Amino acid sequence: MIEARHLRVLRAVASTGSFSAAGRELGCTQPAVSQQMKALEASVGTPLLIRGGREMRLTQAGEALVRHASGILAGLTAAEEEVAAIAGLRAGRVRLVSFPSGSSTLVPTALAALRAAHPGTRVSLEEAEPPASVELLREGDCDVALAFRYEGAAGAEEWDDLVVRPLLSDRLVGLVPERHRLAQASAVAIGDLAHEPWIAGCPRCRGQLVEVCESAGFTPRIDFATDDYPAVVGLVGAGLGVAVLPQLAIESVRPRHARVLTLEPAVRREIVALTLPDLAQVPAVAATLEQLGRAAARQ
Repeated sequence: MIEARHLRVLRAVASTGSFSAAGRELGCTQPAVSQQMKALEASVGTPLLIRGGREMRLTQAGEALVRHASGILAGLTAAEEEVAAIAGLRAGRVRLVSFPSGSSTLVPTALAALRAAHPGTRVSLEEAEPPASVELLREGDCDVALAFRYEGAAGAEEWDDLVVRPLLSDRLVGLVPERHRLAQASAVAIGDLAHEPWIAGCPRCRGQLVEVCESAGFTPRIDFATDDYPAVVGLVGAGLGVAVLPQLAIESVRPRHARVLTLEPAVRREIVALTLPDLAQVPAVAATLEQLGRAAARQ
């Protein structure tokens, strides 16, 4: 195997014409230069220098290796500088996937702080709900996935192979039209809404809604379903039904003509940032996780 240090010595010998002069240029002794040249010749399996008195010439193989040495060493130096920049957060990229309510609340604060602290780090953002976002992470299509799961739901082991950074516990709230009979109540039980038409959210949220309602003794009549939280709020505000939404979703939407009520008993979802174990050691990924944690702490 050809080592970069040996190439540097060969290039110095070729440019200075002797072991002693090369040693002076490299800051080492003449015997050290001679030893490294012998090691390089052993690696390539052929003589690289013709030694004749004080004169030293390159063999054909030596000339070929010197021609390539400059490009190899320049490329290695560039690679070392690029890796050092990434390790020092002067460069690097992070591919982030988030669900919509996280994109509109946690992500902007986190990315603004990350850019201020490390302006050379680039972050791309794509939206996807779990479990699709988690699969993107496992398949190598993103570096960090913002995800959630409902407390007490089955499948707690689904993230066992990932690094899980807990962010916050997000409580679900009830949403009713402003002229609804319960609009002035401070809290509402899910069973109080048993006979109402429902507007449901994303597939995972929809499944959770059905589970919560069935645990209260009824199956919700879902008239509308949409992944768009502002659309859910708009449909409720228009008097077309009631809904249950995460508190985080309400924070990014102005609930016009609708009232937000505390839901009893409490139903919560756990919001986390996920990454792969190897990626957790990458400085830009670690910094992104840290800023997401700080953003969540301010909620």
